Amino acid sequence: MSASIGVVDAVVLGIVEGLTEFLPVSSTGHLKITEGILGIDVGDKSVVGFTAVIQVGAIAAVLVYFFKDIARIVGAWFGGLTHKERRAERDYKFAWWVVFATVPIVVVGLAMKPLIDGPLASLWVVAGSLIAGSAVMWYAESSSGGSNRARRRGEAEVTFKDAMWVGSSQILALLFPGFSRSGATISTALIRGLDRVAATRLSFFLSIPALTGAGLYELKDATGGDTSLVALAVGTVVSFVVAYASVAWLLKFVSKHTINGFAVYRIIVAIALMGMLASGYLDA
Repeated sequence: MSASIGVVDAVVLGIVEGLTEFLPVSSTGHLKITEGILGIDVGDKSVVGFTAVIQVGAIAAVLVYFFKDIARIVGAWFGGLTHKERRAERDYKFAWWVVFATVPIVVVGLAMKPLIDGPLASLWVVAGSLIAGSAVMWYAESSSGGSNRARRRGEAEVTFKDAMWVGSSQILALLFPGFSRSGATISTALIRGLDRVAATRLSFFLSIPALTGAGLYELKDATGGDTSLVALAVGTVVSFVVAYASVAWLLKFVSKHTINGFAVYRIIVAIALMGMLASGYLDA
């Protein structure tokens, strides 16, 4: 196993990151599997840092795609800080909800980092988490809040409690790579009674501070070993381009389809992964 990530490896990992960061299939799980196949040491700090930093490319895609919404929300937040009358605006409140909803994952991430980077980084954990996450996703679609269209709430009806529950659910993906941050957040939002589009958009907004913070925190380790700044830049750019297309596609998909197909796909990947681990093709 090597800690070096070349330009070709960076392109491959950038594509995988961009495709899977916002789809409920687990980008971390797919990246670890891909790194294993490429012969890259998934436990090396520089590799962990590299994958965290190229996530920033995916986040940049969300920032560009939702630029008007984000500019409106940020504008309302700054306006509310200086003008009391603007604090009643929904966008001002929503901005604070995103901040508060990010606190749980930050606290747990810092407190549990040795465990996250150690035993929980195993590919066996990834396989188990893929299956567990699929079960949660299937339940979310079959629950009364997730399956009854008449009872679903739209984006305008998202509450502070919704944001806190959805934001806190990101901890599942943090602790158990393979669970999927987007899978956990979308499923939680569905269980809370939001419609799929509202659930997906909320997942996107809550991903911005969490993934950006993770990328900046890991930046110091991203160029360790033999990984060059060029490889890091290439991986980030590729991630951005592919993620932008993925965001656009996912929003159209969930407006007409359930997320059960992703759950089935995850189980297939988990079974294949367990087979590769059991046969010795991949090192856990």
